[in-house]
Amino acid sequence: MDLTIRDIAKMAGVSPATVSKIINNYEGISEATREKVYKVIDDTKYQPTFSAKSLATKKSNLLGIIYAGKINVDFKHPFFNEVINTFKKTVGALGYDLLLFSNEKFYQGESEYLERCKHFHVDGCLIIAGDEIEEAIQNIAESNIPCIGIDLKLDGPFTSSLMTDNEKIGHKVVEYLYLNQIRDIAYIGGKQDSFLANIRNQGVLNAMDQFGIHKREEWIHYGDFFEESGYEAMKDILKQGKHPEAVFAASDMMALGAMKAIREHGLSIPEDIQLIGCDDIEACRYSSPPLTTVRQDKQKLGKLAAYMMNDLIQGERDRQEVQIDPELILRGSTMER
Repeated sequence: MDLTIRDIAKMAGVSPATVSKIINNYEGISEATREKVYKVIDDTKYQPTFSAKSLATKKSNLLGIIYAGKINVDFKHPFFNEVINTFKKTVGALGYDLLLFSNEKFYQGESEYLERCKHFHVDGCLIIAGDEIEEAIQNIAESNIPCIGIDLKLDGPFTSSLMTDNEKIGHKVVEYLYLNQIRDIAYIGGKQDSFLANIRNQGVLNAMDQFGIHKREEWIHYGDFFEESGYEAMKDILKQGKHPEAVFAASDMMALGAMKAIREHGLSIPEDIQLIGCDDIEACRYSSPPLTTVRQDKQKLGKLAAYMMNDLIQGERDRQEVQIDPELILRGSTMER
């Protein structure tokens, strides 16, 4: 027979709340009462349920994960997968489990994330930025549920945000190319209606102005961070006649798409066109040639998100925006002069 916390309380002659407090190691319970309850638990081999453990503490040790936006990265983007894997391992060691929220319908009708979080009693929520962010995200950010935004600024009493310094990404790339006497530079950026992509896009264009590099409109295109958009953008760039000396794509996946288009055009990398991506996903190491890229420290992002989340839950951290420096990783798709 499956016993409940009420059964244990009845056998021990105490209240269910007292049993729950003992299970969760609360102070203020006499040693005699503890021993009496523990004896019943030992004799019956009772295993506390999840709800019993959380009854007294009001904590579930569950963290929600939301891929935000009508257009979101979901499981398809290797960059965010590595961030989430590191986050999962780190919060697991801190005693948390994860619950992934769908952005589809909840029960029979539309329901906000806040309602879902309350339904499952999550202790906090990690929110991954997408495009066309739902208003429901702001509602949960303004609640008393601790939230960490990855590549997303959150404005709420118990929120923090974490992202790579996207403006520095473009500066590092343009500076490297300038120091190698490359002036004809093409750029494949992210979606212009995306908050994050616009920071990265503007960083590149500002750096080109700073170093006196002429911006040719026919060499500046925008994609969606995935391969096909990089492939199509590169084909359009190559139709212009004279080709650029170097191409910077604002994601590795777009750079890999551009790599395919360059090859199909009969050009060599890096001899004819040098190519740089961004993110340092694993595929960069195995492309031919291996892709030079700007590394976003995915493990640091995942670990910081985990520790910042735990601090918010424990009340040991005020809201904060943290930016991580990017790093240029040189591989075979570029060559120094």
